[in-house]
Amino acid sequence: MTRVKQILIIDDDEDIREVVQLALETLGDWTVAIACCGQDGLKIAKTQQPDAILLDVMMPDMDGVATFKRLQEQQETQHIPVILLTAKVQPNELQRFDGLGVMGAIAKPFKPVTLARQVAEILNWEDGDGGRLTRGNGDGVTRRVGDAEMG
Repeated sequence: MTRVKQILIIDDDEDIREVVQLALETLGDWTVAIACCGQDGLKIAKTQQPDAILLDVMMPDMDGVATFKRLQEQQETQHIPVILLTAKVQPNELQRFDGLGVMGAIAKPFKPVTLARQVAEILNWEDGDGGRLTRGNGDGVTRRVGDAEMG
């Protein structure tokens, strides 16, 4: 029997947290931990060691980029794959995110019914690829793809 995967959601918007949690638990059959800010997310990531983190980019106090950098500085959390949730999906922003080393980015607003599939694709929990970030195929997901596929 395979272990159920756990996803940590770090987002300051309660409505977004609830929608993401419901979508991932219902459609992904994963367990979900919640953090309302970067500082709480760092603590939860360290103690619970989730399989992946969905991280909002725009948050007060410590934004998603700062939170990601802190996760990378800690030996206990630097191995955890991170997917950004963001309204910032312009090519220059995607290059910036890719340069950070995140696994991918999902554009807001997203479709809750496809969110679990998008997360699985980015994390290669289903068929997927490695590489750099690019725009998705119109389904609201930005994912890593190999250079040969960039075109």
